[in-house]
Amino acid sequence: MSAVDEGVTAEHAALGDDAPVGEDAARRAVRRADRAERLRWAPWVLLLLVASFVLRVWGAKQGLPYAYNADENAHFVPKAIGLFDHGWNPHYFVNPPAYTYVLHLVFDVWFGGRAGVSASFAKDPTDVFLVARVVSAAFGTAAVWFLYLAGAKLFEDRRIGFLAAGLLGVGFLPVFYSHLALNDVPTLAPICLALYGVAGIVRQGRVRDFLWAGIGLGLACATKYTGGIVLLPILAAAGGWLFGRRRLRATTLVGGLFLTALFALIAFAALNPYALLDFSGFRDGLNHQTSVADDALGKLGLTENNGLEYYLWTLTWGLGWIPAIAAAFGVVLTARDNWRIALVLVPAPVLFLLFMGTQERYFGRWLMPVFPMICLLAAYALLRGADWVGRRRPVLAPTMLVLAAALLCGQGLVYSLHSAKVLSREDTRNMARTWLVDHVPPKTKIVVEPVVPDGWAQDVGHPSPLTSNGNRWVKFPTSRSNIANDGSEIPGPGRIVNIEDYERTLYPGLVDQYEQGGYCWVVVGSTQRGRAEVDAAAVPRALAYYRELEARSDTAFVASPYRDGAGPVNFNFDWSFDFYPLAYDRPGPTMTIYHLKGGRCAGG
Repeated sequence: MSAVDEGVTAEHAALGDDAPVGEDAARRAVRRADRAERLRWAPWVLLLLVASFVLRVWGAKQGLPYAYNADENAHFVPKAIGLFDHGWNPHYFVNPPAYTYVLHLVFDVWFGGRAGVSASFAKDPTDVFLVARVVSAAFGTAAVWFLYLAGAKLFEDRRIGFLAAGLLGVGFLPVFYSHLALNDVPTLAPICLALYGVAGIVRQGRVRDFLWAGIGLGLACATKYTGGIVLLPILAAAGGWLFGRRRLRATTLVGGLFLTALFALIAFAALNPYALLDFSGFRDGLNHQTSVADDALGKLGLTENNGLEYYLWTLTWGLGWIPAIAAAFGVVLTARDNWRIALVLVPAPVLFLLFMGTQERYFGRWLMPVFPMICLLAAYALLRGADWVGRRRPVLAPTMLVLAAALLCGQGLVYSLHSAKVLSREDTRNMARTWLVDHVPPKTKIVVEPVVPDGWAQDVGHPSPLTSNGNRWVKFPTSRSNIANDGSEIPGPGRIVNIEDYERTLYPGLVDQYEQGGYCWVVVGSTQRGRAEVDAAAVPRALAYYRELEARSDTAFVASPYRDGAGPVNFNFDWSFDFYPLAYDRPGPTMTIYHLKGGRCAGG
């Protein structure tokens, strides 16, 4: 019998809730066998979880004391600390607050409350960000465990659950983003918990299965809005009982769905209560999030024209080529072997791909909410292939199982190990700062492109008395400009410039301003310059600016992230920031420090 034959296995069908009392002994025997099977798998699952956690915390201190990821630096950690001042209303709903609340509680315990975390963050933010990243890694590891449980129950085959969990455990994107205090990876845990409930609904349809599904759904939505995609598998699992040989009673099915909705709302409200208590703020946050995702005008360097192609490409490295191809075969095989499982696992990823592909901005990590379902499809396809060969050549059966695991997880493991090694080394932005500290005196005027946070110019925990804002050096105001995005001049004080628009404000005449103002040192990062290079037609003056800068300066220092003889990697909003290519040797962009030779900089 296949692991996914129609409905439930013979054992479950014979010993279900309606079995006669006389079969209690047989039922107990089945439970004993199931318990023995769980114990047999327990050491392997524990080993997988330990390995998954190690991969996620190896290199967790990367970049610190500076959080170079703009979202990490701006959102969850600062918001969690802010709750100590203004209470539980986050006053921010662009991202839901569940992860923020968890960090707030962890900070309260770990650092001893508001005074402790504030003092630690002011002295050196390293410990605060490290704790937040470890929390993210813990959620990522929990997702691996929940996916194992979900796969084992859904397919009634622990091998499939283990392979799927292994793929999620080593997959590049889930591992890399476990190193950052963002909500993408924490969302995977409740999604996989919901899938565990879904598996129970498909197999038995018990009350507790609907409860787990509802709790997982609510927690997923409270952590990241797109986690709500797991609603589709829940509805599909319930809908599957309307057809086929075995059906749940209508009252049971309706009652189960009611409980799912109720517990989803309770879980969501528990970790996002101000979605109701501050509904106008919640609505504004949602609107802002939607407008950002659907606005490409401000995203210079985003050259992809087809979101669907981009996300399909993301699967080939975010999980791997073989998992992506195997998942496609998994769609066909599950549809043939068990339409109820296919109904649960297939529509959600397809619709999610289509929806995200119609947006105007594309980021690989945005695809992660459907990774658990894709992992299950891929694991099923490869195991079916291994079993097919094993039945024809029994002597090869163990080898084929090992080969299936290697094919499924090999690419992710290689690139995740490489990523961990990269992240454990010094960041190029830290290297550039160290060089400046050693060679450029305090209070010197410098120009720094927005590839580093504002705090980068200040000695951590020791503000300088030589400058008005405590910075070690006097920075040229790159955050304000008299140049509009279309290149026209703006009279008066100008406008605020964010990192998305910085390249649009550059023109060759800025070099004259630097020299006249005594800003002799210019720090350039490839993650800014690269935007202009891959979208040259949009900002021709920016490229002219860089040519002018190079012609009128000496290169004083270069910190490259690439190993000798490798790179550079063309600018990309994924690979320039997650360091996936094997060309990387350390994290960060290429950092170049120039010293101007003219004007007030001559002879310096």
